[in-house]
Amino acid sequence: MNARFNFFLLIGGLLIAACNQQEKKASPPPASPKTPDYVAPFRFHKLIEVSPGQDYDVLSWGRGTATKGSFLILHSDSAAKKFTTTTGDLDGTIVDVYNSDMDLDGNPEILIQARGTDSTNYATIYAFEFSGGKADKLTFPRLTSSQRKGYHGSDNFYIKEGKFMREFPIYNGSGQDAKPTGAKRVLEYGLHDNSFSVKQLSKDSTDKTRVTTSAPVTTNKSTSSSKKSSKKHNSEKKHKKKKHHKSSDDN
Repeated sequence: MNARFNFFLLIGGLLIAACNQQEKKASPPPASPKTPDYVAPFRFHKLIEVSPGQDYDVLSWGRGTATKGSFLILHSDSAAKKFTTTTGDLDGTIVDVYNSDMDLDGNPEILIQARGTDSTNYATIYAFEFSGGKADKLTFPRLTSSQRKGYHGSDNFYIKEGKFMREFPIYNGSGQDAKPTGAKRVLEYGLHDNSFSVKQLSKDSTDKTRVTTSAPVTTNKSTSSSKKSSKKHNSEKKHKKKKHHKSSDDN
């Protein structure tokens, strides 16, 4: 009797262990999607920590349209217990936010990159320098006519060695017929006395399309040949004039 009871007890224990093992092997439930750290009417948020206790929360907000709105820069100075707000109108959508100190004066610059909505100014930069709890708005230079030549958007901004860098592909043509040349234009922005300077680092001669479509050497040979022919014709003409003059004297 005891042996039979122990047998059934052993069988029951094995069944319970098997069920527990199957529960462990069961796949976990799917993870719920991560909720953004902002809700409507806010569309974008990025935290820039310049130094411990110096935080800048950059947000965009607005209802009714995705291409217009405003931006907010919330500066938290935890050490001094000071909190300031900087705001402005936003044209387009924010792509990214950058922090730099290009003039090395110890005052951070916050640069907001927005994607524009028109066809001639795809990238817009909203720039501010923060000093003593105040925000000084900086005028970011527009592309000049030469810098804008072949520009078709797709800007890439980044910070390199304390400078604000911008690069974009160069296109041939306009509108939907524009084709990438394979070359890129690289611009370097600096800051002095709250004024931006810009320098082009790349050379447009690296344009692959322009190299392959340049005038062939045979054209130069043809031009040289026509010059030689012209010189020969002028020489013969002068010789005939001299000969004619000599015959008149003889008469």
